[in-house]
Amino acid sequence: MSSTLSHSGRVAVVTGAAGGFGHAISTELARRGADIIAVDLNPADHTVAAVEEAGRKAVQLQADISDPAQVAAITPEMLGFAGRVDILVNNAGIFPFENLFELDFARWKRIQEINLDSQFLITKAVIGSMRDNGWGRIVNLASNSLGLAVPNMVPYMASKGAVIGFTRALASDLAPYGITVNAISPTASRTPGGEHFIGEDTLTMVAGMQAIKRVGTAADIVGVACFLSSEDSSFVTGQTIVADGGLVRV
Repeated sequence: MSSTLSHSGRVAVVTGAAGGFGHAISTELARRGADIIAVDLNPADHTVAAVEEAGRKAVQLQADISDPAQVAAITPEMLGFAGRVDILVNNAGIFPFENLFELDFARWKRIQEINLDSQFLITKAVIGSMRDNGWGRIVNLASNSLGLAVPNMVPYMASKGAVIGFTRALASDLAPYGITVNAISPTASRTPGGEHFIGEDTLTMVAGMQAIKRVGTAADIVGVACFLSSEDSSFVTGQTIVADGGLVRV
């Protein structure tokens, strides 16, 4: 990873910060000079510790960010941590397989709330700060599954397809304020969430279909997230970068 301070003085909100992708992104942003607001439903002590070990400040906020009331409750703490937010990484989400014939509406809604509504709610909470400062970077986590023919993924693919649409539309609305919005589509990866929802056999099978034939890890998307949240990506917005070892070609 880069040792340069490409994010020096920036303040980043990372959702799902306790998990594999969120922890890795938070840690590397800190190494590059950013202070971190680690948001997760679960405790993120290890992420805060890693950020502080990198010499940066961090705070963890525990909340269900699919719940508007809980997002409203943590918003003053997000904005008050450093007086502004420069970077938002919308990483929180789940990766469920669901049989369509057994799927009920309540489960469908819950998946959309976690994977899509949470991104809207956190984005709404911080874009005023970005607008006021004339600079911002929003990075949304999508999925390469949209380019695959995988069964039992109707609600998941629907939610992640909506994330890509959200990214594209939001980029148009926020560009006048110096804010870019992009998405990353990872592959099935060996993270705690990936191992829980996907399993080792499927991870190995997917790796065999990729051009780069190894199982993806959180480290494989960190560089993309850092690029999209830096000054280097100032002319990139509304895009989805597929970081999946060459499985899907776009």
